[in-house]
Amino acid sequence: MSDTMAHYQRALDGFDEVVATVGADEWDRPSMCTEWTIRDVTGHVVWGQRLAHGWAVGCEYTETGGAPGAPHPGGDELAGARPLEAWRAASAATLPALTPESLSRLIVTSGFGEIPLEGFVTLLVTDLLAHTADIAYALGQDVRLAPDAVPFAFAWSREQSFRVPGGIGPELTPPDGVDEQTRFLAYLGRKAW
Repeated sequence: MSDTMAHYQRALDGFDEVVATVGADEWDRPSMCTEWTIRDVTGHVVWGQRLAHGWAVGCEYTETGGAPGAPHPGGDELAGARPLEAWRAASAATLPALTPESLSRLIVTSGFGEIPLEGFVTLLVTDLLAHTADIAYALGQDVRLAPDAVPFAFAWSREQSFRVPGGIGPELTPPDGVDEQTRFLAYLGRKAW
């Protein structure tokens, strides 16, 4: 298993642990992700999984309702009435499709141009970690993101240019002495202190 896939697996597990704690009456609560509810964040993550699956198996995935900046990605098509089940179905289908062969396949993305699918999986690691925190902090949980995946995603994030409308928000300045997770989330525009 590549380092990218090992981080991806841990990020999947962490997201699943947090999303499994969402109560039936909590899905429509605001998340830490501006303008999205917990259901919307889950729908966006489902969208990312389905997009990666489509690229992995060589099929075009044309749904755009869950893309970054979409108004309500938690709608019926993505998270719907059973967000936990939608998430688990999407991740269960995607993970086995991410083979060494599919990870090396070149894909064309709107934000990063032509890259190997493994590059998109690196983006998904970052996305999963950020959205795990978005949901956990909205629920009042003191979540600990996968400690080895955080520096991996933080290093990748600093090399990218995706601070655009519909992407991540402005970088925040955390207090001195905070841990790497807090600095990573602040870099992605999230106040976790």
